[in-house]
Amino acid sequence: MADLQSVCDVVIFGGHGDLAFRKLMPALYHLTDTGYLDSKSRIITVTRVEMTGEEHRKLVKEKLKNFLKENAFDEGKFKVFEKQLDVVIIEFNDNSSYEGLFKLLSQKPDRERINYLSTASDFFSTICSSLHKWNLITPKSRVVLEKPIGRDLESARLINKGILQYFNESQIYRIDHYLGKDTVQNIMALRFSNRFFMPLWDANNIDHVQITVAENVGVEGRWDYYDEYGAMRDMIQNHLMQLLCLVAMEAPCSLDADSVRDEKVKVLRSLRKMTPRDIVQKTVRAQYTQGVSDGETVPNYTDGVPNSTTETFAALRVDIDNWRWNGVPFYLRSGKRMHKRNSEIVIQFKAVPHSIFANQGRCISENKLIISLQPKESIELQLMNKVPGLSEEMRLQQVELELNTPMNMKHKPDAYERLLLDVIRSNPTLFMRLDEVEAAWKWADVILEAWEENVVSMKKYRSGTDGPTASIQLIARDGRSWHDE
Repeated sequence: MADLQSVCDVVIFGGHGDLAFRKLMPALYHLTDTGYLDSKSRIITVTRVEMTGEEHRKLVKEKLKNFLKENAFDEGKFKVFEKQLDVVIIEFNDNSSYEGLFKLLSQKPDRERINYLSTASDFFSTICSSLHKWNLITPKSRVVLEKPIGRDLESARLINKGILQYFNESQIYRIDHYLGKDTVQNIMALRFSNRFFMPLWDANNIDHVQITVAENVGVEGRWDYYDEYGAMRDMIQNHLMQLLCLVAMEAPCSLDADSVRDEKVKVLRSLRKMTPRDIVQKTVRAQYTQGVSDGETVPNYTDGVPNSTTETFAALRVDIDNWRWNGVPFYLRSGKRMHKRNSEIVIQFKAVPHSIFANQGRCISENKLIISLQPKESIELQLMNKVPGLSEEMRLQQVELELNTPMNMKHKPDAYERLLLDVIRSNPTLFMRLDEVEAAWKWADVILEAWEENVVSMKKYRSGTDGPTASIQLIARDGRSWHDE
């Protein structure tokens, strides 16, 4: 068992939403079970649906049975967990409805309070304003913000300005669940604790970098939300940009929160601003059409939103203007209804200048470091090795060196467990600072504005494929190919 943390109140706004049931409650269940969250802590669900405490606990139990991994639910452990559960009914826009929350929190006025806003960002300022009016924000309070925060720089600034009226920047935790994955955090360990990687991590040795986040699911049932954001706002501007920063950043002076985030901001500020011509040549946007996914016929994206101009796929070439990465392209892509669910970072090293082996002086293959994030987390280094046998000519083959840590844990923590625990510990290292958010939006807005003006035409791709042919052409234009081709 872990050392018990301080007792706290976790208040989940939007606590009956999909994220809360699928990710937050399972994470809190495991944190309680492993002792990282004191069992005297309270988990308070804020919902608009009228229900009793008993009905709420019954609902949470059903959802945990559905969403916990096989054999993870335990009746005895739930009896401990359910004692922490409370529910209050609030209409976010009705300040008077916060009275029930006030009465509940006032019973334990000195506790640390974590306010998790699992709602649309339009409600963030309103909720914070009501918490302030009811004197529910204390020096020990924190607020967690789910992405996306706004849909452009202007709206992001407006939302953050509203929250900063009531919470200090040090109290605000802007969450990106990709940063909670062990393999993502391991990028820094690989880069900054291994001597043989450090001198190779630059433009002299790396040919290019690929970052892919592909999903085989569509957006059925979420058309209204997704059509407002699309692949660029929903995935690339935050998730993929954060991954790019971890790959490209300089070594921080320490692992304290601001040292790490300072280096990420430097990367975002070094991104080359795209001209209209660059946007035409270096970006692709597309929508999925009818196709086959998991053996079933699936509909067009526009069946849910007729005449939509929102992309479900985006691919870009990104350049970083600094000494370390001059001339090294970063290729980013993300899409719905792809051939398979797959998230990975591929570091492609340059070929050796000349091969002495049996391949007419050409290099057979380049070395790659492949960091897989889903569906399975792994790290693999591809190297060249001699083909066994008595052949007169020495021939080579590619072999894979697995760099994964042996997992002897009964339960592998989910990303949300890591991040919620960091909020409990008041550790903001893996959360986005305000200047990070603004720097990412400032760069992305140029592309989004050009797309809205149709500078780049919308392409189509069949569901169950790897995206439009234009994305293949994007990287092929530079004499390269996607890792999965």
